[in-house]
Amino acid sequence: MTPPVNVHIVGAGLAGLSAAVELASTGATIHLYEAAKAAGGRCRSYYDPHLHMETDNGNHLMLSGNHHALNYQEKIGGLEHLALSPDARFQFTDLRNGDRWAIAPPTGNFPFGILSKTSRPPEARLRDYLEILKLMLSQSDTPIEQKMRCDGPLYHKFLRPVLLAALNTDPASASSALARQVLRDTLMKGAQACKPIMARRGLSKALIDPALSCLKKHGATQYFSTRVLGLSLTDTHATSLHFDGHSKTLAPTDIVILATPPQFAKTLIPGVKTPDDFNAIVNIHFAVAAPHDLAPITGVIGATTEWLFAYEDRLSVTISAANKLLERTNQQIAEDTWREASMIADLNMPMPRWRVVREKRATFAATPSQNALRPGAKTPFSNVLLAGDWTATGLPATIEGAIKSGKTAAGLAQALFANAQPANIDTPASKTRDIAYASYR
Repeated sequence: MTPPVNVHIVGAGLAGLSAAVELASTGATIHLYEAAKAAGGRCRSYYDPHLHMETDNGNHLMLSGNHHALNYQEKIGGLEHLALSPDARFQFTDLRNGDRWAIAPPTGNFPFGILSKTSRPPEARLRDYLEILKLMLSQSDTPIEQKMRCDGPLYHKFLRPVLLAALNTDPASASSALARQVLRDTLMKGAQACKPIMARRGLSKALIDPALSCLKKHGATQYFSTRVLGLSLTDTHATSLHFDGHSKTLAPTDIVILATPPQFAKTLIPGVKTPDDFNAIVNIHFAVAAPHDLAPITGVIGATTEWLFAYEDRLSVTISAANKLLERTNQQIAEDTWREASMIADLNMPMPRWRVVREKRATFAATPSQNALRPGAKTPFSNVLLAGDWTATGLPATIEGAIKSGKTAAGLAQALFANAQPANIDTPASKTRDIAYASYR
């Protein structure tokens, strides 16, 4: 008879939820711990009393080629909350000269569709695409600028804004390996993999709430405002979880999945290397309904604004790799981006109510050196696994990467309890040592 298995998942962001959803139907008992009052991590919605509306903490975009994310949505019953664009057309505008254009990736696999001018930004030539081929045919992980020429119309009017959004790092210095994977999963597969997907009524209603309902149906226990402060570890495995004021002893078959930010996982697991350089993302929400003729997403060139998202009740701006903005005041950021957003949306009105959301450590810096620091899901401790968009998923820190990491950890957990090999708690040579931290948020 297979012994009962408890899986303790620390962190209810997308990585933790993904792991929990994967394991919920396996017969394991799921315990989900979250230090915050609500699930979702950086991918959540909340009511903003200043804007008088439910809004997202940031603007997150998925594409039709994100099969891990779509599989997750199907499992939690959340597909109906997503809006899939009927085509893969991307609108762009250059605020320096007022030029506007749209790019529609080819319907076939790259490179055959690039003969169509609708697949190329203005002034881009066919030979410019040879630079993408240089990147795609390379093998090692070096800065992108060592693999291809980071200049010209194709780069500045399409490739740079797309890679900047995906990598949250200036593309010239970013990881060529991560860029290759992003392009391989999307542009290289043509229009069918490049259709934008947005949450109809917010990130929580689409990605988080259905997952929590799914877990509840499977009997998972959810603990919010509950901080896991530390682990007791032997030389080989974890023996207990420590909370504020109490501890939970782990049974021989229990498994722990740490789906926390990297700095906390590094504190909990001695010797584990994690990325230690991070880039900011700044989002600005304006409480004004988007004009009906405005594209859902507009890429912006030559401005502080990088992407403008049009929702029924608001306009939202996203700025990636935004470390340079952190020294500016919220008022300055709002005024600059409202001036740009109102030009794009053709709105002649005073600045409406606004909210600036700063995420100083939004993602790890997607450089080759930081990519090399990403750990796998396994740890030196047999019953402790890692999940998070900062682990070695082969993808940048995106929704797709976070969900993939959770699935990977869940798969390893299943292998552990399928083999029914409990941790050897009674080994005399295994000394217990407590690892704890007091600043988990």
